[in-house]
Amino acid sequence: MNENLFASFITPTMMGLPIVVLIIMFPSMLFPSTARLINNRLISIQQWLIRMTTKQMMTIHNKKGQTWTLMLISLIMFIGSTNLLGLLPYSFTPTTQLSMNLGMAIPLWAGTVILGFRHKTKASLAHFLPQGTPLPLIPMLIIIETISLFIQPMALAVRLTANITAGHLLIHLIGGATLALMNISMTTAFITFIILILLTVLEFAVALIQAYVFTLLVSLYLHDNT
Repeated sequence: MNENLFASFITPTMMGLPIVVLIIMFPSMLFPSTARLINNRLISIQQWLIRMTTKQMMTIHNKKGQTWTLMLISLIMFIGSTNLLGLLPYSFTPTTQLSMNLGMAIPLWAGTVILGFRHKTKASLAHFLPQGTPLPLIPMLIIIETISLFIQPMALAVRLTANITAGHLLIHLIGGATLALMNISMTTAFITFIILILLTVLEFAVALIQAYVFTLLVSLYLHDNT
């Protein structure tokens, strides 16, 4: 069991070629567009959730920030659907890869920072030095604020990676323990199986919450720079 503990995090291949691109593109098939006048129940629920999320997330933004609406809604839909599909047996979760999460976090963070320096140069520079700072502390505070600024994309990526990876590892470990305990004590195995079910339900919630948290933090960075 220990040898295969991280097998689910290995990039899948087919005929020696990585198929991560196909896996990343697959969730987009779950959100079909329709030209019908009256939609079915699934599409109606999807559109209701999208409108509710958009209203909650974009209310605080001005007109410049609201131009990012399509980007942020696409981001939360992609991360949420990818996390949920990764909970299926024998599946692969791309968001467990730090490189992919950094690939999403760094461009979005850089875009918000560049937007802030372009349209709010004085306000963006003022974040590096709070008003009323004593003169001897100015160099230290500028260094600390600069480091905290560049840590933001790392925090976004590491938070998403750690939460998704930890949940998958717990499910794998408790599932293996349940199988091992079936030959020892059925009562203990049943209790462990109940814990596994509860943990799986929790992971469904974590998959959606982490998608929302990732997108919400990007939205807050955008709000601070517009």
